[in-house]
Amino acid sequence: MTTAVYPGTFDPVTNGHLDIATRAARLFDKVIIAVYDTPDKNLLFTIRERMQLARQSVVDLLNVEVQSYTGLTVDFAQRVRAETLVRGLRIGADFEGEFEMALMNKNLAPDCELVCLMASLKYQFLSSSLLKEVARLGGNIGDLVPKPVADALREKLIISRKTASGRLQNS
Repeated sequence: MTTAVYPGTFDPVTNGHLDIATRAARLFDKVIIAVYDTPDKNLLFTIRERMQLARQSVVDLLNVEVQSYTGLTVDFAQRVRAETLVRGLRIGADFEGEFEMALMNKNLAPDCELVCLMASLKYQFLSSSLLKEVARLGGNIGDLVPKPVADALREKLIISRKTASGRLQNS
C-alpha cells in the first residue's frame, strides 16, 4: 500500500488544497493531510479548527485522512510509513521554495520521494493568505472554499471584528 503525506498549515483549507488532495487520492492508496501544528506564522484558526475544517472538507475522499504533526515533515512521513510527500505548485515562485525544501528533505530522508502536482488553472492564484484578506474585506469567497470553511471564516471574522471593536471602545 502506497501512502503519501500532503503537508501544510491549511489556515484554512481551500478548494485549491482539495483539488490537490483529490488528485493525490487517485494516485496513492492512502493520503494523509498533515496539518502542521506549530508553524512560525500568525494563524487565524487553531490546530483543532484547521483539522476539523480539513476533515469536513475531505469527508467524501475515503482514502484521505487528516492528522496533525510537529517537527520535521520527513520525520512525520517516516512515522506514518509514507513513501511520498505531495505538494501543490501554483506559480514559479512556488517552484523555487519547493525545490529548495525537496533537496533538504532528500538529504534528511533519502527514501522519501516528492511528487508535485500543478494547481488547476482556476486555482493558480489562490492562497490561504490571499483568501483571508479577501474575506476580511468582505469579498465573495464562496467558490474558493468548501462551505464549512466559508462559514467558519465568516464566524471567525465576525468575532475578530467584535473583539477589535470592544478594544477600541475600552481604550
